[in-house]
Order: sequence, then C-alpha cells, then structure tokens
Amino acid sequence: MYSERKPIMIQEAINLVLDYRKYGDLEYVPIEESDNRYLKYPVKADHDIPPFDRSPLDGFAIKAEDTTYATHSNPVELEVIETVGAGSLAQQVPIKGQAIRIMTGAKIPKGTDVIVMFELTREIVREGKLFIVIKRPFKPGDNISFQAEETKIGDILVEAGRKVDPGVKALLATFGYSKVPVVKQPIVGVYATGTELLDVNEVLLPGKIRNSNSYMINSQITKAGAIPKYYGKLVDDFDHCFNAISSALTEVDILITTGGVSVGDYDFLPLIYEKLGANVLFNKIGMRPGSITTVAEYKGKILYGLSGNPSACYVAFELLVRPWIQSYLSSNSPHLQMVTGILKQDFPKPNPFVRFIRSKMTIESGMIYAEPVGLDKSGVVTSLANSNALIVLPGGSRGYKQGDKVDILLLNGEGSNTMLKKSKNNLE
Repeated sequence: MYSERKPIMIQEAINLVLDYRKYGDLEYVPIEESDNRYLKYPVKADHDIPPFDRSPLDGFAIKAEDTTYATHSNPVELEVIETVGAGSLAQQVPIKGQAIRIMTGAKIPKGTDVIVMFELTREIVREGKLFIVIKRPFKPGDNISFQAEETKIGDILVEAGRKVDPGVKALLATFGYSKVPVVKQPIVGVYATGTELLDVNEVLLPGKIRNSNSYMINSQITKAGAIPKYYGKLVDDFDHCFNAISSALTEVDILITTGGVSVGDYDFLPLIYEKLGANVLFNKIGMRPGSITTVAEYKGKILYGLSGNPSACYVAFELLVRPWIQSYLSSNSPHLQMVTGILKQDFPKPNPFVRFIRSKMTIESGMIYAEPVGLDKSGVVTSLANSNALIVLPGGSRGYKQGDKVDILLLNGEGSNTMLKKSKNNLE
C-alpha cells in the first residue's frame, strides 16, 4: 500500500495493469450474433476458393487453339452448342469449332480453356444455328479463375483476435461457420460514488449533479467489447461502500469505481483497498486529466478507481481499462491507434505532466489536423461529445503553437498493438 501519492509515468501504469491481464474462455455463438465479437481461433478455409475452375465473366467458353489464326480480316466462326448458367454444369463437350455460352461463376466446361467476353464477339445465326465471330487469338487460361488461386484449403484467412466485421462475417459464411468461435466477454462492474449524484430522471437540486459517468463508462465498456454490470451509486458511508464493493468483486472480472479516490473526507476507496488487503499498483499518474487514478489488484482481479471528473474518467478508461479488456478478448490491437498530425490552433498552457486534450481530428488535403474541443478541464463533459481524438502533449513544455506536429490518439480507430512508449513524445 502506498502511503503517499507519487506519480508514475503512463507507460509504467499501463504495464502494471497488463501484468494482470487474463484471456477469456471460448464460446460459440450463432453467426447472426457474432458482430463485433472477437475470434478465439483463426478462421481457416475448409475448401479451395474458387472450388473449381470458373468463369469470372459472362462470355463464351472455347478452345484456344480454335483462335490461333484469328485476325480482324480473317475471323473465325464457332458454333454455340449450349448455354450454362452459374450453378449449372455443361452437358456437352465441345469439339473443334464449337463454343459454349457461359455465365459468371459457372464451372469451366470440359474441353475448353478460354473464356471470351461477349464484347469481343459478334453473334450471327445461320441455318437455325447460332455462331460467334472472333477476330483475335487467345491463349489457354485467358479469363479463367482457377481452382484455389484465391485460397487453398487449410489456409488461415483471419487470425485469432480479430473483431468480426462485415468482411470477416462474409468469410465466416463462405466457409460454413454457422457457429463462430469467439472469446467470452468479460463482465465489468461499475459503481459510481458520491452522495451528490442524482439519477438521470431526477430533478436537479442545489449541490447535486446528475450521474453522467456511469452512462459514459458503460458505453465505453460496451464499445471496448465487454459487458457492463452497473451496480448503482454508493453513498458516502464507508461500511456501505466496503460491503458493496466486496460483494461485487465476486461477480465480475474487473471492477470500476468513479469518484472517491482523491484525498477528501469522503474519498473512501483508498481505505477500502487497504481493508480488503488489495495490492495498490499505483495511486497517481503523471498525466492530465486523470492524474488521481488508482489501480489495485485483489485476488487476481483489477480494481480501477477512476476520477469522478468526467473527462479524467474518460481518458483514464481509454488508456488503462480498454487495453485490459481488449487483451482479454485476444485482440491484436488493444491500444488506441496513434498518428502524427498538425496542431490547428495554439495551445499555450504549460504542461508539467503529459496532457491528453479532447480534440477533433480532420483530414484536409491529405494532411491530418487536430484542434482542441471546448474547455481543457477535467470536469468538463461537453467536450467529450464532440471529440474523436486525443492530442498528446508531452510534459515539461511551455505550450504549443499552431502548425506544430503532435501525436494524436484516435478514439474511433481499430487500435494498435504498440504501447504509448512508441510515441516520439517519450511517455515512459
């Protein structure tokens, strides 16, 4: 147990949290319910694609040798003996001078080795028979999609840890995954602390505020791929808080509390960790907002004590809770994706710690730009609704100018497999 609040670097905090990462169990879900779930095992091909030599276009199946001497001035004529649609098989085998009309996706008829598209032929009827006129030669294999040229049986198509999106779902359906092997979602418990909190449907009273953090955190949990379990509000009573948290820990994989981790008279979380016998990993991080973030471990479970200030709570979740959830789900990209962009307006405020600024990222003429949104205070909630990124400004600076290059964390990206220490801003 720490007796004083000594800030640690962000990367160290992330590493300490991920030292207690776990990996979720396997469960199978119907393909219809697999959207946004994470694959426990890779998707493998159970057959070749294409499964047979097929036509990639509408045209005529012919023998290449029949066109060897075809020219514009000396065209060849081939008799059309049959039409084959996708899903059907040719019933005849063409001999020299014959062709089969074929549709996209149909199996290449025996005895043919070229597909000539409709646009390169002219059709004529003579004595009740259909002929095509070809004015150029073709080589064997022209315009044919060959068996297994895209995928061979046994090939890994999608690695474990990928989120099921429309493209992945198409592969699952193609290869017969009616039941999809996914990672069982972790249960994340949430408590909001503070007698001052009102429910969303309650009328505002002097000295009270509505409980926005719980709704925000529950949404972030869902977005990260876990299942939120909201337990409600904790009033400012130590015994009540201790008993509630002790009980919740038996039902969840990790537990998040918002508020109650500072140094006020009713900030009970540090004392609750002590009474539980939890191992406090850290109780302050060198960052703004969210410096007063406490994380503890109890019997292998992580307890996150996040700030009651909305923006501080939000940022700490994205940096510390999201990677744990994503790692549990076997995601290959558990961290927020970071890009380099250009600061669109001055930010003169000095930064003793690394600062994460709620921002709007845009792409203009192929360049990435970001500008702060709203007030840069940890208690501000309105800026969160209009932010899609976090500008990262390193500690120790005296402010930044418009046009400076900055690192930007994307809040809606697919994620990254790298830690924040890969940033040029040196967050270690």
